Amino acid sequence: MKFIISLVLGSTLVFLGSAQETPKTDAAKFTNEVVTADKVEWGSLNPLRGDKSPAAGKLWGDRTKNGPAGFLVKFKKGFSSPPHIHNITYRGVVIKGLLHNDDEKAKEQWLPAGSFWVQPAGEAHITAATGEANLAYIEIQEGPYLVRPTTQAFDNGERPLNVDKSNLVWLNASDITWIKDNSGVQTAFLWGSHKEDELNASLIKFPAGFKGEIINNSPNLRAVIIQGSITHQTAKDDKVDVLDAGSYFGAAENSTHKISSEKESIVYVRTNGKFEVASRTPLE
Repeated sequence: MKFIISLVLGSTLVFLGSAQETPKTDAAKFTNEVVTADKVEWGSLNPLRGDKSPAAGKLWGDRTKNGPAGFLVKFKKGFSSPPHIHNITYRGVVIKGLLHNDDEKAKEQWLPAGSFWVQPAGEAHITAATGEANLAYIEIQEGPYLVRPTTQAFDNGERPLNVDKSNLVWLNASDITWIKDNSGVQTAFLWGSHKEDELNASLIKFPAGFKGEIINNSPNLRAVIIQGSITHQTAKDDKVDVLDAGSYFGAAENSTHKISSEKESIVYVRTNGKFEVASRTPLE
């Protein structure tokens, strides 16, 4: 028996208002692709800082060029950047450890794994880490991703946002009409708009024991595992990948991706169209 969770929304709860300077669309048409966490290619986030720079791992796109990109950033315990700005806005999700991102005079707000933040272009800030191991997924809508001194600070009209995991609003069948079964899958909206062709992102929480599918009807869907581990297989493909936290898969339009999760897992999904989650394992 097939249980459908439709994420085709007419309206949504949005944590972040429209940003005039950050692109709202992405015209790229994706292909089915997978990058497992153990295959990520690592380099320096800011080569000019040498060993003091966090490590950066490519998932999709190229942060050094003009265009959207998604990448991992690994911080050592005790890392703290000097005050700086970026030329573009970025969004981040904590995968591991404790991270702080704010004005240099602000009291530390340590964001644990599963938390979300937005750093607007041009705004002076520091980034710090205090966990034994610290990892975040960073996403940009335009590039290149550059670091600039605070003397070049500017206001692009956007505002920073820090959302602790405890403040996320998780919606399920008892809260919204487009979840029609008792599969236990939940969603938390992070940013963007569900207007036609506009980008948006959500966290999807799969319960332990989930088996089902992600059906992509969008030309543009990217997914990053934030917590837990899932098995992934594209329909009509025999290859099965185990995707641990920090892994990524992209979905071609009209493709189906078989998903299972032995333990509770959270996946970040960025898309500019419609997709569904279909469960074949309803919870009692």
